[in-house]
Amino acid sequence: MRLAIDKYAYLTSKIHRWEQSSKLVALLALIFAFAFVNKLVLLPAMIAVTIVLYTLSRLPFSFLLNRLCYPGFFIAAVVIFLPFVAGDTVIFSIGWLKIRQEGCLSVVLIVTRFICIFTASLVLFGTAPFLTSIKAMRSLGLSDTIVDMMVLSYRYLEELGEMRTKMQRAMKLRGFQVKIFNFRNLNTRAQLIGSLLIRSYDRSKRIYQAMILRGYGNKSGKYSQNRSKKNDRLSSVAFWITILIASCFIVAEIFYRN
Repeated sequence: MRLAIDKYAYLTSKIHRWEQSSKLVALLALIFAFAFVNKLVLLPAMIAVTIVLYTLSRLPFSFLLNRLCYPGFFIAAVVIFLPFVAGDTVIFSIGWLKIRQEGCLSVVLIVTRFICIFTASLVLFGTAPFLTSIKAMRSLGLSDTIVDMMVLSYRYLEELGEMRTKMQRAMKLRGFQVKIFNFRNLNTRAQLIGSLLIRSYDRSKRIYQAMILRGYGNKSGKYSQNRSKKNDRLSSVAFWITILIASCFIVAEIFYRN
């Protein structure tokens, strides 16, 4: 299991050169503006902004597709029944199965917003080293506890993934048939999940105890934060353009609602 969200942080696009604290504030504002959109007429503009943003980042398209896979399954499971249950206007029917217009429009809205928000988030965290993003959050006043939890989660999710892979490999060597679906295999998978949860809990407890022994939480030894104000012209221009675009989406949404 390789997260590698900052796999392409070494590239030299304009988005990569954008100072991370400024980028964090601006792109989060854009993400909240995307989430605020409920009118279908604004979706083409939202898609266009997302395409331009991802193109400027120079991140490979395969990078987006690989990261979109598992969240895409989740969102598909959420919206798959909407065309059949939401709304009253039937646009197609086969016997008792009816596809409704309002449900289809809701699916388009939800999926488009999800893809745009996910892509903007990927640009935000994929165009700078992960530790740089963490330092930017800390410089903006985010709680030290939350920052430490994010660092540890990112660090040990990969290790838990490796642990899961080893356990599955051991199960296959002992004759476990992955493609067979029956009660016995479900029971085995449930035991695998339970064992993984117990091991992860034990590991987190040992890590926390090791951190305490090394002085974690000792306020007197807290390091001083570097609050240097690196604010070049590119970062300023990108910040205000992104804030303007986010404001336009919010104003347009309010206008169309009224």
